[in-house]
Amino acid sequence: MAISYLGLGSNLGDRIGYIQQANCLLKDTGGILVLECSSLYETEPVGFQGQEWFVNAVLKISTELEPNELLRECHRIEKQLGRVRHPEAPKWGPRTIDIDILFYDDLVISEEELTIPHPVVHKRAFTLVPILELAPDMIHPTIGKSMIDLHSDLPDPEEVYLYGTKPKNF
Repeated sequence: MAISYLGLGSNLGDRIGYIQQANCLLKDTGGILVLECSSLYETEPVGFQGQEWFVNAVLKISTELEPNELLRECHRIEKQLGRVRHPEAPKWGPRTIDIDILFYDDLVISEEELTIPHPVVHKRAFTLVPILELAPDMIHPTIGKSMIDLHSDLPDPEEVYLYGTKPKNF
């Protein structure tokens, strides 16, 4: 069984509900055992401005699925929860749910459909902050730094608040 970390995010509709539903659907998927879930965080959108803030979390799972099988299951759950993927959609635009494979053991994969570790996991506070709850000392397999160090190295991190603590003026 491999250990994988999945990033979950939503900024359309019932954001918390979509995160919870994704967690439940992952738990109900054969070959996946959800071990831990981080707290929920409200996070500033990155890349495509003018959209609602996201709710993000990270799951630590144990899986017997191969990486590409896990990706297919993540995409199946996204589709089930109303995620629409099309080429005209803005990158990092609004979505009901996003499930990204952030890490899969210490594997390094670079394929057209799948890159592990996730190519920007080390550049995003919205993934690093929840990972810090679950695996602060985990070492990034290609960069060779811990999650704590990667977070400390962020030059201009986006805003990340524990859910329910974001100031009202945001």
